[in-house]
Amino acid sequence: MATTLAAAPSDRTHLGPMLIIGLLFFIFGFVTWLNGPLITFVKLAFQVEDVYAFLVPSAFYVSYLVFSLPASLILRRTGMKKGMALGLFVMAIGAVLFGQFVSWREFAGALTGLFVIGAGLSLLQTASNPYISILGPIDSAAQRIAFMGICNKAAGVIAPFAFGALVLSGISTFGEQVEAAPTPAAREALLNAFAGKVHLPYMVMAGLLVLLAIWIARSSLPEIRPDGANSERAIGHKHGSIFSFPHLWLGVLCLFLYVGVEVMAGDAIGTYGAGFHLPLERTKIFTAFTLSGMLIGYVAGLLLIPRFVSQQRYLAISAVLGVLFSVGAYLSQGYVSVGFVAALGFANAMMWPAIFPLAIKGLGSLTERGSALLIMAIAGGAVVPQLFVHLKQHVDFQLAFALLMVPCYLYILYYGLAGHRVGQHQAQ
Repeated sequence: MATTLAAAPSDRTHLGPMLIIGLLFFIFGFVTWLNGPLITFVKLAFQVEDVYAFLVPSAFYVSYLVFSLPASLILRRTGMKKGMALGLFVMAIGAVLFGQFVSWREFAGALTGLFVIGAGLSLLQTASNPYISILGPIDSAAQRIAFMGICNKAAGVIAPFAFGALVLSGISTFGEQVEAAPTPAAREALLNAFAGKVHLPYMVMAGLLVLLAIWIARSSLPEIRPDGANSERAIGHKHGSIFSFPHLWLGVLCLFLYVGVEVMAGDAIGTYGAGFHLPLERTKIFTAFTLSGMLIGYVAGLLLIPRFVSQQRYLAISAVLGVLFSVGAYLSQGYVSVGFVAALGFANAMMWPAIFPLAIKGLGSLTERGSALLIMAIAGGAVVPQLFVHLKQHVDFQLAFALLMVPCYLYILYYGLAGHRVGQHQAQ
């Protein structure tokens, strides 16, 4: 029977739960960061332009907007542990749908599969992010989330290489083979064979997700009551309404913009590199370089927070680096410019670990609802890349990139310096 915890005095006591949650972060990191190479795959398999190929991250991330609030209601009935298991089951269903519809080359069905995977992840993240935030002291939550980030981004580094080896091998000549096909039937045969490469990997992924869900449901992972672990600022608060926490709502916008720039740096980097006419054999793995930068950033965060710098100060420093790297990408060309985009991975690394606990601080019994609002903000990963792909049809792609990224980082800077404190004095 699961143990119920009201609060957690130290991280050492909860090493086992942290490792279990770390495995979950590895799983949904692997699934999430497949979107970058999937954009390239979809362009070839379905023979579509960038605007349609970028529906891959849009379908995936918009599900967070749709399902996060329902997820918070589900979690109130199931508890966090069973909710995580249910999220894994839903992801498995999405993986089956995606693999099957892609092999049939049904574009709308493939997007539906990604949407369902995102729905499962929204439930998983609505449970796991506040869980790890309140597993120990809230002021050191960024350090624990940084450990989760290492698990997540390590999977993200592996995902493009694994997908490239299994599905995108020989991609540099595939377009020429399709164009040189002697008949429409031969062309369709080539495209069908290429699309069919994803079927077995996604069926295997679905099976592994089901097994993991069963293991999580039967594990000794303890339950945590958010109202007991995260209420030190909510005591004596006048209204107890979610609308009476302005630092949360400012955090929702901050997380929306952050996920947008994270997806731009991670998933759109291949399209960005293609703007310089770099070879597909190289652009297909550019996502791994961004994720490597994020890994380095997480290690830095683990070492520095909170011993040497607070999570809010580190957030502000990261935002300044984001502005500088975005400007550097605009002012340079070719691989150097791509290198600046990849370096945004380092700048982005500690943003989620800092924003999330700052935004839910003191919500008490409203923690699940606040968490759901923050998970909804992951929809920024659907909106910002779509703005980019449409904007670059009218202006130079480097200028489009800078015009979107710099304002986002400036707002994140504001939240790190002042926004996270708005309304806090009223709750004391």
